[in-house]
Order: sequence, then C-alpha cells, then structure tokens
Amino acid sequence: MTLGLINANPVVRETKKRIARAEDPHPDDAVDPLDVFDSVRDIRDPEHPYSLEQLSVLSEESITVDEKLGRIQITFTPTVQHCSMATVIGLCLRVKLMHCFPPHFKVDIKVSPGSLANEESVNKQLNDKERVAAALENPNLRQLVDECLYSNELYSY
Repeated sequence: MTLGLINANPVVRETKKRIARAEDPHPDDAVDPLDVFDSVRDIRDPEHPYSLEQLSVLSEESITVDEKLGRIQITFTPTVQHCSMATVIGLCLRVKLMHCFPPHFKVDIKVSPGSLANEESVNKQLNDKERVAAALENPNLRQLVDECLYSNELYSY
C-alpha cells in the first residue's frame, strides 16, 4: 500500500549562503546560533529530498543560545499544520545536536506556536528524555532519523 504525501507540493527556497569563518570566532569554545544552524541546516526532510533549510522549517533566527545557562532552543515550523512528521523532524534535530555539542547543553526543541494542530503533544514528546530514548530504540524510526541525518553526507559529491 502506497501512502500519499502529506505535503505533495512544498515550497522550496534557496539556501542561505554559508559564512566561511577564517578564524575560530569563539576562542573560549562558546556557541552561537550560527554554529547550531550550520550543524542542522542540511538535515533532510523525512518526506522530501530537500533540507529543512530549503523548506523553511528552520532558520538561524529560529535558534537561540544562552551560553551562561548552557541552553540551546530551536523552534521549527512544519510545512503544513497537520504534518505527521513533526516528531521525526524534532528527533532528527535532537540527535544531531547530541552529536555536535557538549552534553552540558540543555536542548529545547519546540514547534512554532500555531504552526501544528497537535503542537503541545509534539513539544512534550520532543523534550521528554524517556520518550526520546524509547523512540530511538524503535529500529524503523531510528533508520528514518539516520536517513534524514546522513543522506546529504552520503550523496553529496
């Protein structure tokens, strides 16, 4: 049985030009929103062969970093209000950040207010350690997350 796409015709935007940093802008290992954005911008959407940046699911402006409190917050906007892949997108963001940043950072991942019909439920799932761990133990879900995280790395030449 073939399932139809939730958003068959997404709007694809041009990606923001990458800023080459000649020197380490953070000699003290500080993290800023651009560091976080650069680490997650190429995550592939679970439903389409486009990045989260291309689909405007996230942007540098949707990321805040509080270095003093050790907190990273990402707010993402699904392409449609009834997106069933929002939890997968959030899991992808969380896994990528776990691999890219020190464990002392508390990561909050939220859906933009009003952008998803079940945003409260998704926000609760994405920020509950036990639920995230249980979701990542599911082999099918883990495979989907891995495909979204590593598809660009595997196929970019």
